Amino acid sequence: MADFKIGVIVDSFRTGLLDGIRLARQIGADGIQIYATQGEMSPEALSPAKRRELLDRIASEGLVVSALCGDLGGHGFMVAEDNAWRIEKSKRIMELARDLDTRIVTTHIGVVPPDPHHPRQEILRQACVELARFGDATGAYFAIETGPETAAVLRDFLDSLGAKGVRVNLDPANLVMVTGDDPVTAVRLLAPYIVHTHAKDGIRLLVKSPEVIYGLLEEEIKTGEAFREVPLGQGSVDFQAYLRELDAIGYHGFLTIEREVGDNPTADIRLAVEFLKNCISRLNGN
Repeated sequence: MADFKIGVIVDSFRTGLLDGIRLARQIGADGIQIYATQGEMSPEALSPAKRRELLDRIASEGLVVSALCGDLGGHGFMVAEDNAWRIEKSKRIMELARDLDTRIVTTHIGVVPPDPHHPRQEILRQACVELARFGDATGAYFAIETGPETAAVLRDFLDSLGAKGVRVNLDPANLVMVTGDDPVTAVRLLAPYIVHTHAKDGIRLLVKSPEVIYGLLEEEIKTGEAFREVPLGQGSVDFQAYLRELDAIGYHGFLTIEREVGDNPTADIRLAVEFLKNCISRLNGN
């Protein structure tokens, strides 16, 4: 039986942390993911006592933390000169994740080039190996979010690391919006590495190299919009097939709803919870 847990990125409500926790319970979520890079949720702002207090508050609503978001923005880990502080910050977020009873920190690392001999591959590899080893030593996972490269390229990159501490946060919408990759195929390719997923939908509006879309190559995107995020079920992700494949590989973790746009995110998230529950029910033959 397909037995997924439904989560929500609490920041997607745009209401503040405590109200977001309450709303997550009200809409029927099982857990929450929290941005933990700055402000009140940054590792440096949360003393051990505050961490325990926050965990108690989340538990009092009947929720758990599915993962933390450790996305530091910008160019990820693609610039060697910046990686020392980014790696150390990521380690502190991984420690915070452990204290909040989750082992998972998700992030974008940048665009992995398809050529394994590209200089950027080695820069990314060095950063990820250090974080993987830290994860192996502390029992945490640093989960790369899919999207800027195809699943095949990401799988080859992960296999090259030789450590288990770096895993995958599979976001099907990022795949269809940026690379045109098939989420079902991505699940099969990345199966050994998937520890968390995002439930998001979207459409691809422009076929361009991810390096153009992410601003690494100087080429104008004349339309002004390369992709569009849409509510679940309204985009190019075949969620029924996608969830069936997750079930087939034995993944029964979180489907964490992410809603980055829209005028009424709470309404969109509420509908997304119902959409996912209906998909799971159909998958189980109900």
